[in-house]
This record gives sequence, C-alpha cells and structure tokens, in this order.
Amino acid sequence: MTTISALRVEPNSVSFTGSTRPFTRPNSYTPYVSPIAFSKTVRCSSLKSAELTHDSVSRIGGLSQVSGVLGCQWGDEGKGKLVDILAQHFDVVARCQGGANAGHTIYNSEGKKFALHLVPSGILNEETLCVIGNGVVVHLPGLFKEIDGLEANGVSCKGRILVSDRAHLLFDFHQEVDGLREAELAKSFIGTTKRGIGPCYSSKVIRNGIRVGDLRHMDTFPQKLEILLLDAASRFKDFKYGPEMLKQEVEKYKRFAERLEPYIADTVHVMNESISKKKKILVEGGQATMLDIDFGTYPFVTSSSPSAGGISTGLGIAPRVIGDLVGVVKAYTTRVGSGPFPTEILGQGGDLLRFAGQEFGTTTGRPRRCGWLDIVALKYSCQINGFSALNLTKLDVLSDLPEIQLGVAYKDADGTPIKSFPGDLRVLERSKVEYEVLPGWKTDISLIRNYSDLPSAARRYVERIEELVGVPVHYIGVGPGRDALIYK
Repeated sequence: MTTISALRVEPNSVSFTGSTRPFTRPNSYTPYVSPIAFSKTVRCSSLKSAELTHDSVSRIGGLSQVSGVLGCQWGDEGKGKLVDILAQHFDVVARCQGGANAGHTIYNSEGKKFALHLVPSGILNEETLCVIGNGVVVHLPGLFKEIDGLEANGVSCKGRILVSDRAHLLFDFHQEVDGLREAELAKSFIGTTKRGIGPCYSSKVIRNGIRVGDLRHMDTFPQKLEILLLDAASRFKDFKYGPEMLKQEVEKYKRFAERLEPYIADTVHVMNESISKKKKILVEGGQATMLDIDFGTYPFVTSSSPSAGGISTGLGIAPRVIGDLVGVVKAYTTRVGSGPFPTEILGQGGDLLRFAGQEFGTTTGRPRRCGWLDIVALKYSCQINGFSALNLTKLDVLSDLPEIQLGVAYKDADGTPIKSFPGDLRVLERSKVEYEVLPGWKTDISLIRNYSDLPSAARRYVERIEELVGVPVHYIGVGPGRDALIYK
C-alpha cells in the first residue's frame, strides 16, 4: 500500500474550473485510525491530562469574560473540540450565525462521538447554558433530532438550551430550493451543503422570513408561510406547491411550536444579563472567515458572517464587551465545494492527506479538498478578526511527511507580489504560490502533551507559523480526543 511518507508531493499553481472535482474512494487506501485513546486522562506515565496541567488552567483562566472561537480557513478546522474543552470553564456557550450546515464533532469523557449541527458544543458540560442566537437559522426537525440523540445518550438538554425568539426558521422547502438553485447554476454551482441556509437567509433579507417568535401566533402563521411558499413556486418551476402542502406544514409546525416553547427566550436579554452578572461567555463560530459573505471567496461562501463582526449582530451584544478571540486553523488547509484554492494538492498527494486526516464532511460526508497551509489566507483572517491566539489543529496528521510546505506568498501572472488575499477571484485564480519547505519529523506525536516533548521539526513548524502570521499559537491539537491538546 502506498503511504504518505513515501510520496514527494509537488506544489501546484492554482487551477480553478468553477466546479468540484469528482472523487472516487480508492479501494487500496485504508482509512486513518488515530492511535489516541479517547479519555479524559490517558493512563500513560509520560502523559498529563490536558485538563489538569498548570499550563491549561492558567491559559484558559486568562481568557476574557466574553471570548470567542472562530474558524480561520474554509471551515472544518476543529472548532468544536476547543469549544468543548473551554466550555468547562464558561457559564454560557452561544452560537451567533449559520445553521445546520455547521457540523462540529466532539467526544465525551468516555470517547463517544457526537456530531452537532445546531446545538452549541458546550452541551456536554453539564453546568453550561447553550444559546442559539438571533443570527442562527433554525431547522426545527434537525434541532429536535439532535436533542433526542443527546438525551438518548444521557446528555440532559432540559433547561440548558435557549433559542432566540428573533432567530429565523428554516423550513424543509428551503432545502429543496437550495438544491434547485444549485442545479440551475449547473457548472458554476456554489457547492453548498443543500441544507437550505442561503434560501433562508434570503427570506430574512427580503423581509418575508418567519421567526421563532412567530410560532406563538399560529393565527397569522399560515398566511406568512403561504407567502414564502408562493414565492418559491413563482421562482422555481420545479417547486410543486399546493394547498395540501400548506395545510400539512401548518399542522406540523403547530406540534413543533408546542415542543419548542420551553426553549424560546429573548436571548439578547439573556446574553446582556449574563454579561452584567459577570458570567463567562464563549461564542462558538460556525464555518470560517474564508467563507464569510463579505470577506470570503465570494460567491463561493456561506450566507452569514462567521468572522468577528457576526458576534455582535448575531447575539445582540456590544462590540466593546468582546475580548479574546481564538482562531482555529488546521495544520494544513481544506475546503469543500467549489471555489479557488491556491495551495490545493491535486491527485494522489491530496488523496493521501485526505485519508490520513479523515477529511470527510461532518454534515454531508463529502470528501474535502486538501492542500498545504496557506499563510496568506491565514494572515488575512487574523487581520479581519484580531485574534489574540491561534489553535493549530491536526498537527499529528502531518507526522508521516518527509517534508512540509507552507504557502507564504502569492504572485500574479507577471511575477509581481500580491500584498494581501485578493477579493478579485480572477486574480486569485491566476496567482502563483510561493512555498517555503520545512523538514518533517517522521514521528508519531499523538501521545505527546507537553510542547517541549515535540520533535524539534514539529516545534519549528509551529514557531514558523507564528513568525509569519504574527499571532501566537496557544493550543495545538494532536488527535481528536479531549485530552489530545498541547498548551503552549
């Protein structure tokens, strides 16, 4: 079997066709299985629990009253794990934007896997209140399914989840419209998760959306829903709408309204009351900066603001109360769907990295496109968000590589340096990436818990990222388990 350590991967100049590359899972590859034992304390004399070390306590304790965890790249960086760990030291964990297109995978103390989409990743910590803010679009069938799954696995949700009365409802027909829109775009499709996120935000922005609070007024709910359905039918000829559909949806949402009522709250008031009472609040971002509707690779982006600006608008808290923001960045780069990807590794090299890191979407199962760490995009993300620190994840995945490359600069077709991450996709598509090559460490690091115990080449990789970006790396992920975290 071909191993990633035997491969010399050549960097690629960007090549963008506007469509997702077909992918077939090769029979010859064996999926990567992390050697880490998923438990709070790994019983090995050379290890320390990430929760008990002095470094971890001082590092987490030093975070501001209102802190945030945001993605630096195109999503899937591993934000959920850090939120889960930090949540043990916070009173409130809040989602501020996105919807069920944000898949966060976390593990409990026994190593059981939970894939969350709408429920904040702090739910596994019994004392944490989880808030779904006004900026989130909420698919109720999906939310109830998550709650049922958590309850079935012994995680109590009663009284621990609040849903903003201002949050917009995402209906099943939004998902259908999402698919119709993608089909309409043909070869120029966005590559969405088809979870209806864009169409729901569109309803919100053109002011005919339905909010959670509207479930308390079932006398006017049918008329509002009919407006939405008629709008979809007029826009897409393949969307079939009739009176029976409206009747069925209204009956279904009457039942949903009754079940959701205990969860509905004025979360703007809850958040600001929590701040005034000096409670600690952690904001969990969905997606990531390079998918931001304003700052990402538009139009190949999500429909909300996953960067720092989305925190205030998505939760109703003042910018001045927001303190530390931790940016989560993978030790390499991945993205799903269409759009330019300057440091992408094509062919076998990308396939091997994909399987080594198990890069398949939490929400869709789609294979992620893989490439070297893009320093230009990372610096841009840090500038936009003002990160106080970074969490470098999946460093262990690179352990088999004989050498590692960093995309440190872009040049245009004429060789002229590009000063920042360009907003013009035509410039981005034609840009050439300048790489810096660093030695690999060829050593399994998944059981290491102290930074000083990392191989010198691994430490050099981390420190070179700090030098290039100008932001310190405070957390280093070396496996999916809660304890597989190094505090630097």
